[in-house]
Amino acid sequence: MIVPLLRKFKSFGEEDTHSFGHELASELKSGSVVSFSGELGAGKTALIRGICECLCPNITISSPSFTLINIYSCNKFNICHIDFYRIDNDKEIEELGLDDFLNGEYIVLIEWGEKIEKYLPPETIRVKITIIGDNLREIEVRK
Repeated sequence: MIVPLLRKFKSFGEEDTHSFGHELASELKSGSVVSFSGELGAGKTALIRGICECLCPNITISSPSFTLINIYSCNKFNICHIDFYRIDNDKEIEELGLDDFLNGEYIVLIEWGEKIEKYLPPETIRVKITIIGDNLREIEVRK
């Protein structure tokens, strides 16, 4: 499956990545699903933090690395932030109840989304972050 590139962005640090999250946030609505991929330390959580803080400015965002799922309720949106780093098989994916969040009521932000590609809806936005250097990242957005 070829997924067209919507845009590329070069980030020169966490602040740039965070700001790009604000830009992406303006394109999301309830029912949006965004899959984030990139190696450890690439900036997936920083980008998601930028998205969430733009949509829900008065909440504290934390990585769901150990809880797996964080839910943020805002005035306009409910956001589901999922981290699949520690998930290793289909049974664990199914036990999380992913379908409960893909019902159109949430903006769903998925770290390590490549692990669950077959479960993602076709209209999923795919964000890939590549480490170029110490603080330099290339962010590709595809749909």
